[in-house]
Amino acid sequence: MEYKVQRGDTIAHVSKVMGSDWQTLKRLNPQAVGRSKANGNWFVREGAVLADRPKSAFGKILKTAEGAETGKNKAVGSSNGQEHAGIAKVKTHTLKAGETVWALATKTYHVNPEDILKANNITDPRSLQIGRTLSIPVPHKPVGKEEVVASWYGRYHHGLPMANGEPFDMNAPTIAHKNIPLGTRVLLENPETGQKATATVTDRGPYIQGRDVDLSYKLAQRLSLDKQGVGNLTMQVL
Repeated sequence: MEYKVQRGDTIAHVSKVMGSDWQTLKRLNPQAVGRSKANGNWFVREGAVLADRPKSAFGKILKTAEGAETGKNKAVGSSNGQEHAGIAKVKTHTLKAGETVWALATKTYHVNPEDILKANNITDPRSLQIGRTLSIPVPHKPVGKEEVVASWYGRYHHGLPMANGEPFDMNAPTIAHKNIPLGTRVLLENPETGQKATATVTDRGPYIQGRDVDLSYKLAQRLSLDKQGVGNLTMQVL
């Protein structure tokens, strides 16, 4: 979620409102904090916007690298079904001319590009060679209804690239989840109010321990979580 610092706000207050701890908020929001030269104490800057997830430029870097690999052929998936310990099934893909990590992740396998880089120890996607076999970790979809702890993100990230390659729209019915495949549709319900909303998984997160889902600001409004910031929902994959 996000919070605009008001006059008189203390570190303890904003940490409580954000449902986080000071060390995490300080690390994620260096522009919103300061330290007194007189006594060395930390403080939050009035009017600054605090966010509980990183404002990363990773997506921009990867997308810039797209097209730097040789060839012009359209991406074609090639995989097998090896089971991987944990939540994901690992598929293999032999890189063809014109294919990029960004396109494979966002258009062919609907996963986070960063997951492919990590799974294959790739530091520079522009260095990939045609014929290299890549491991593609494809998460399993959960079955049935489950209880989740939800928070939200909005204006501070509006327009930035999401894990699916598209710009984030704070008014769209989208959510971030750590491992449900990108593009998956889910039904969310606030058990206290009975409010329901459908959404699509388009991004990765949340990045605060104990949270399961990050809602767009519009979804948070529809499910009455925009004021309290963090709350319990039920979620079912459609």
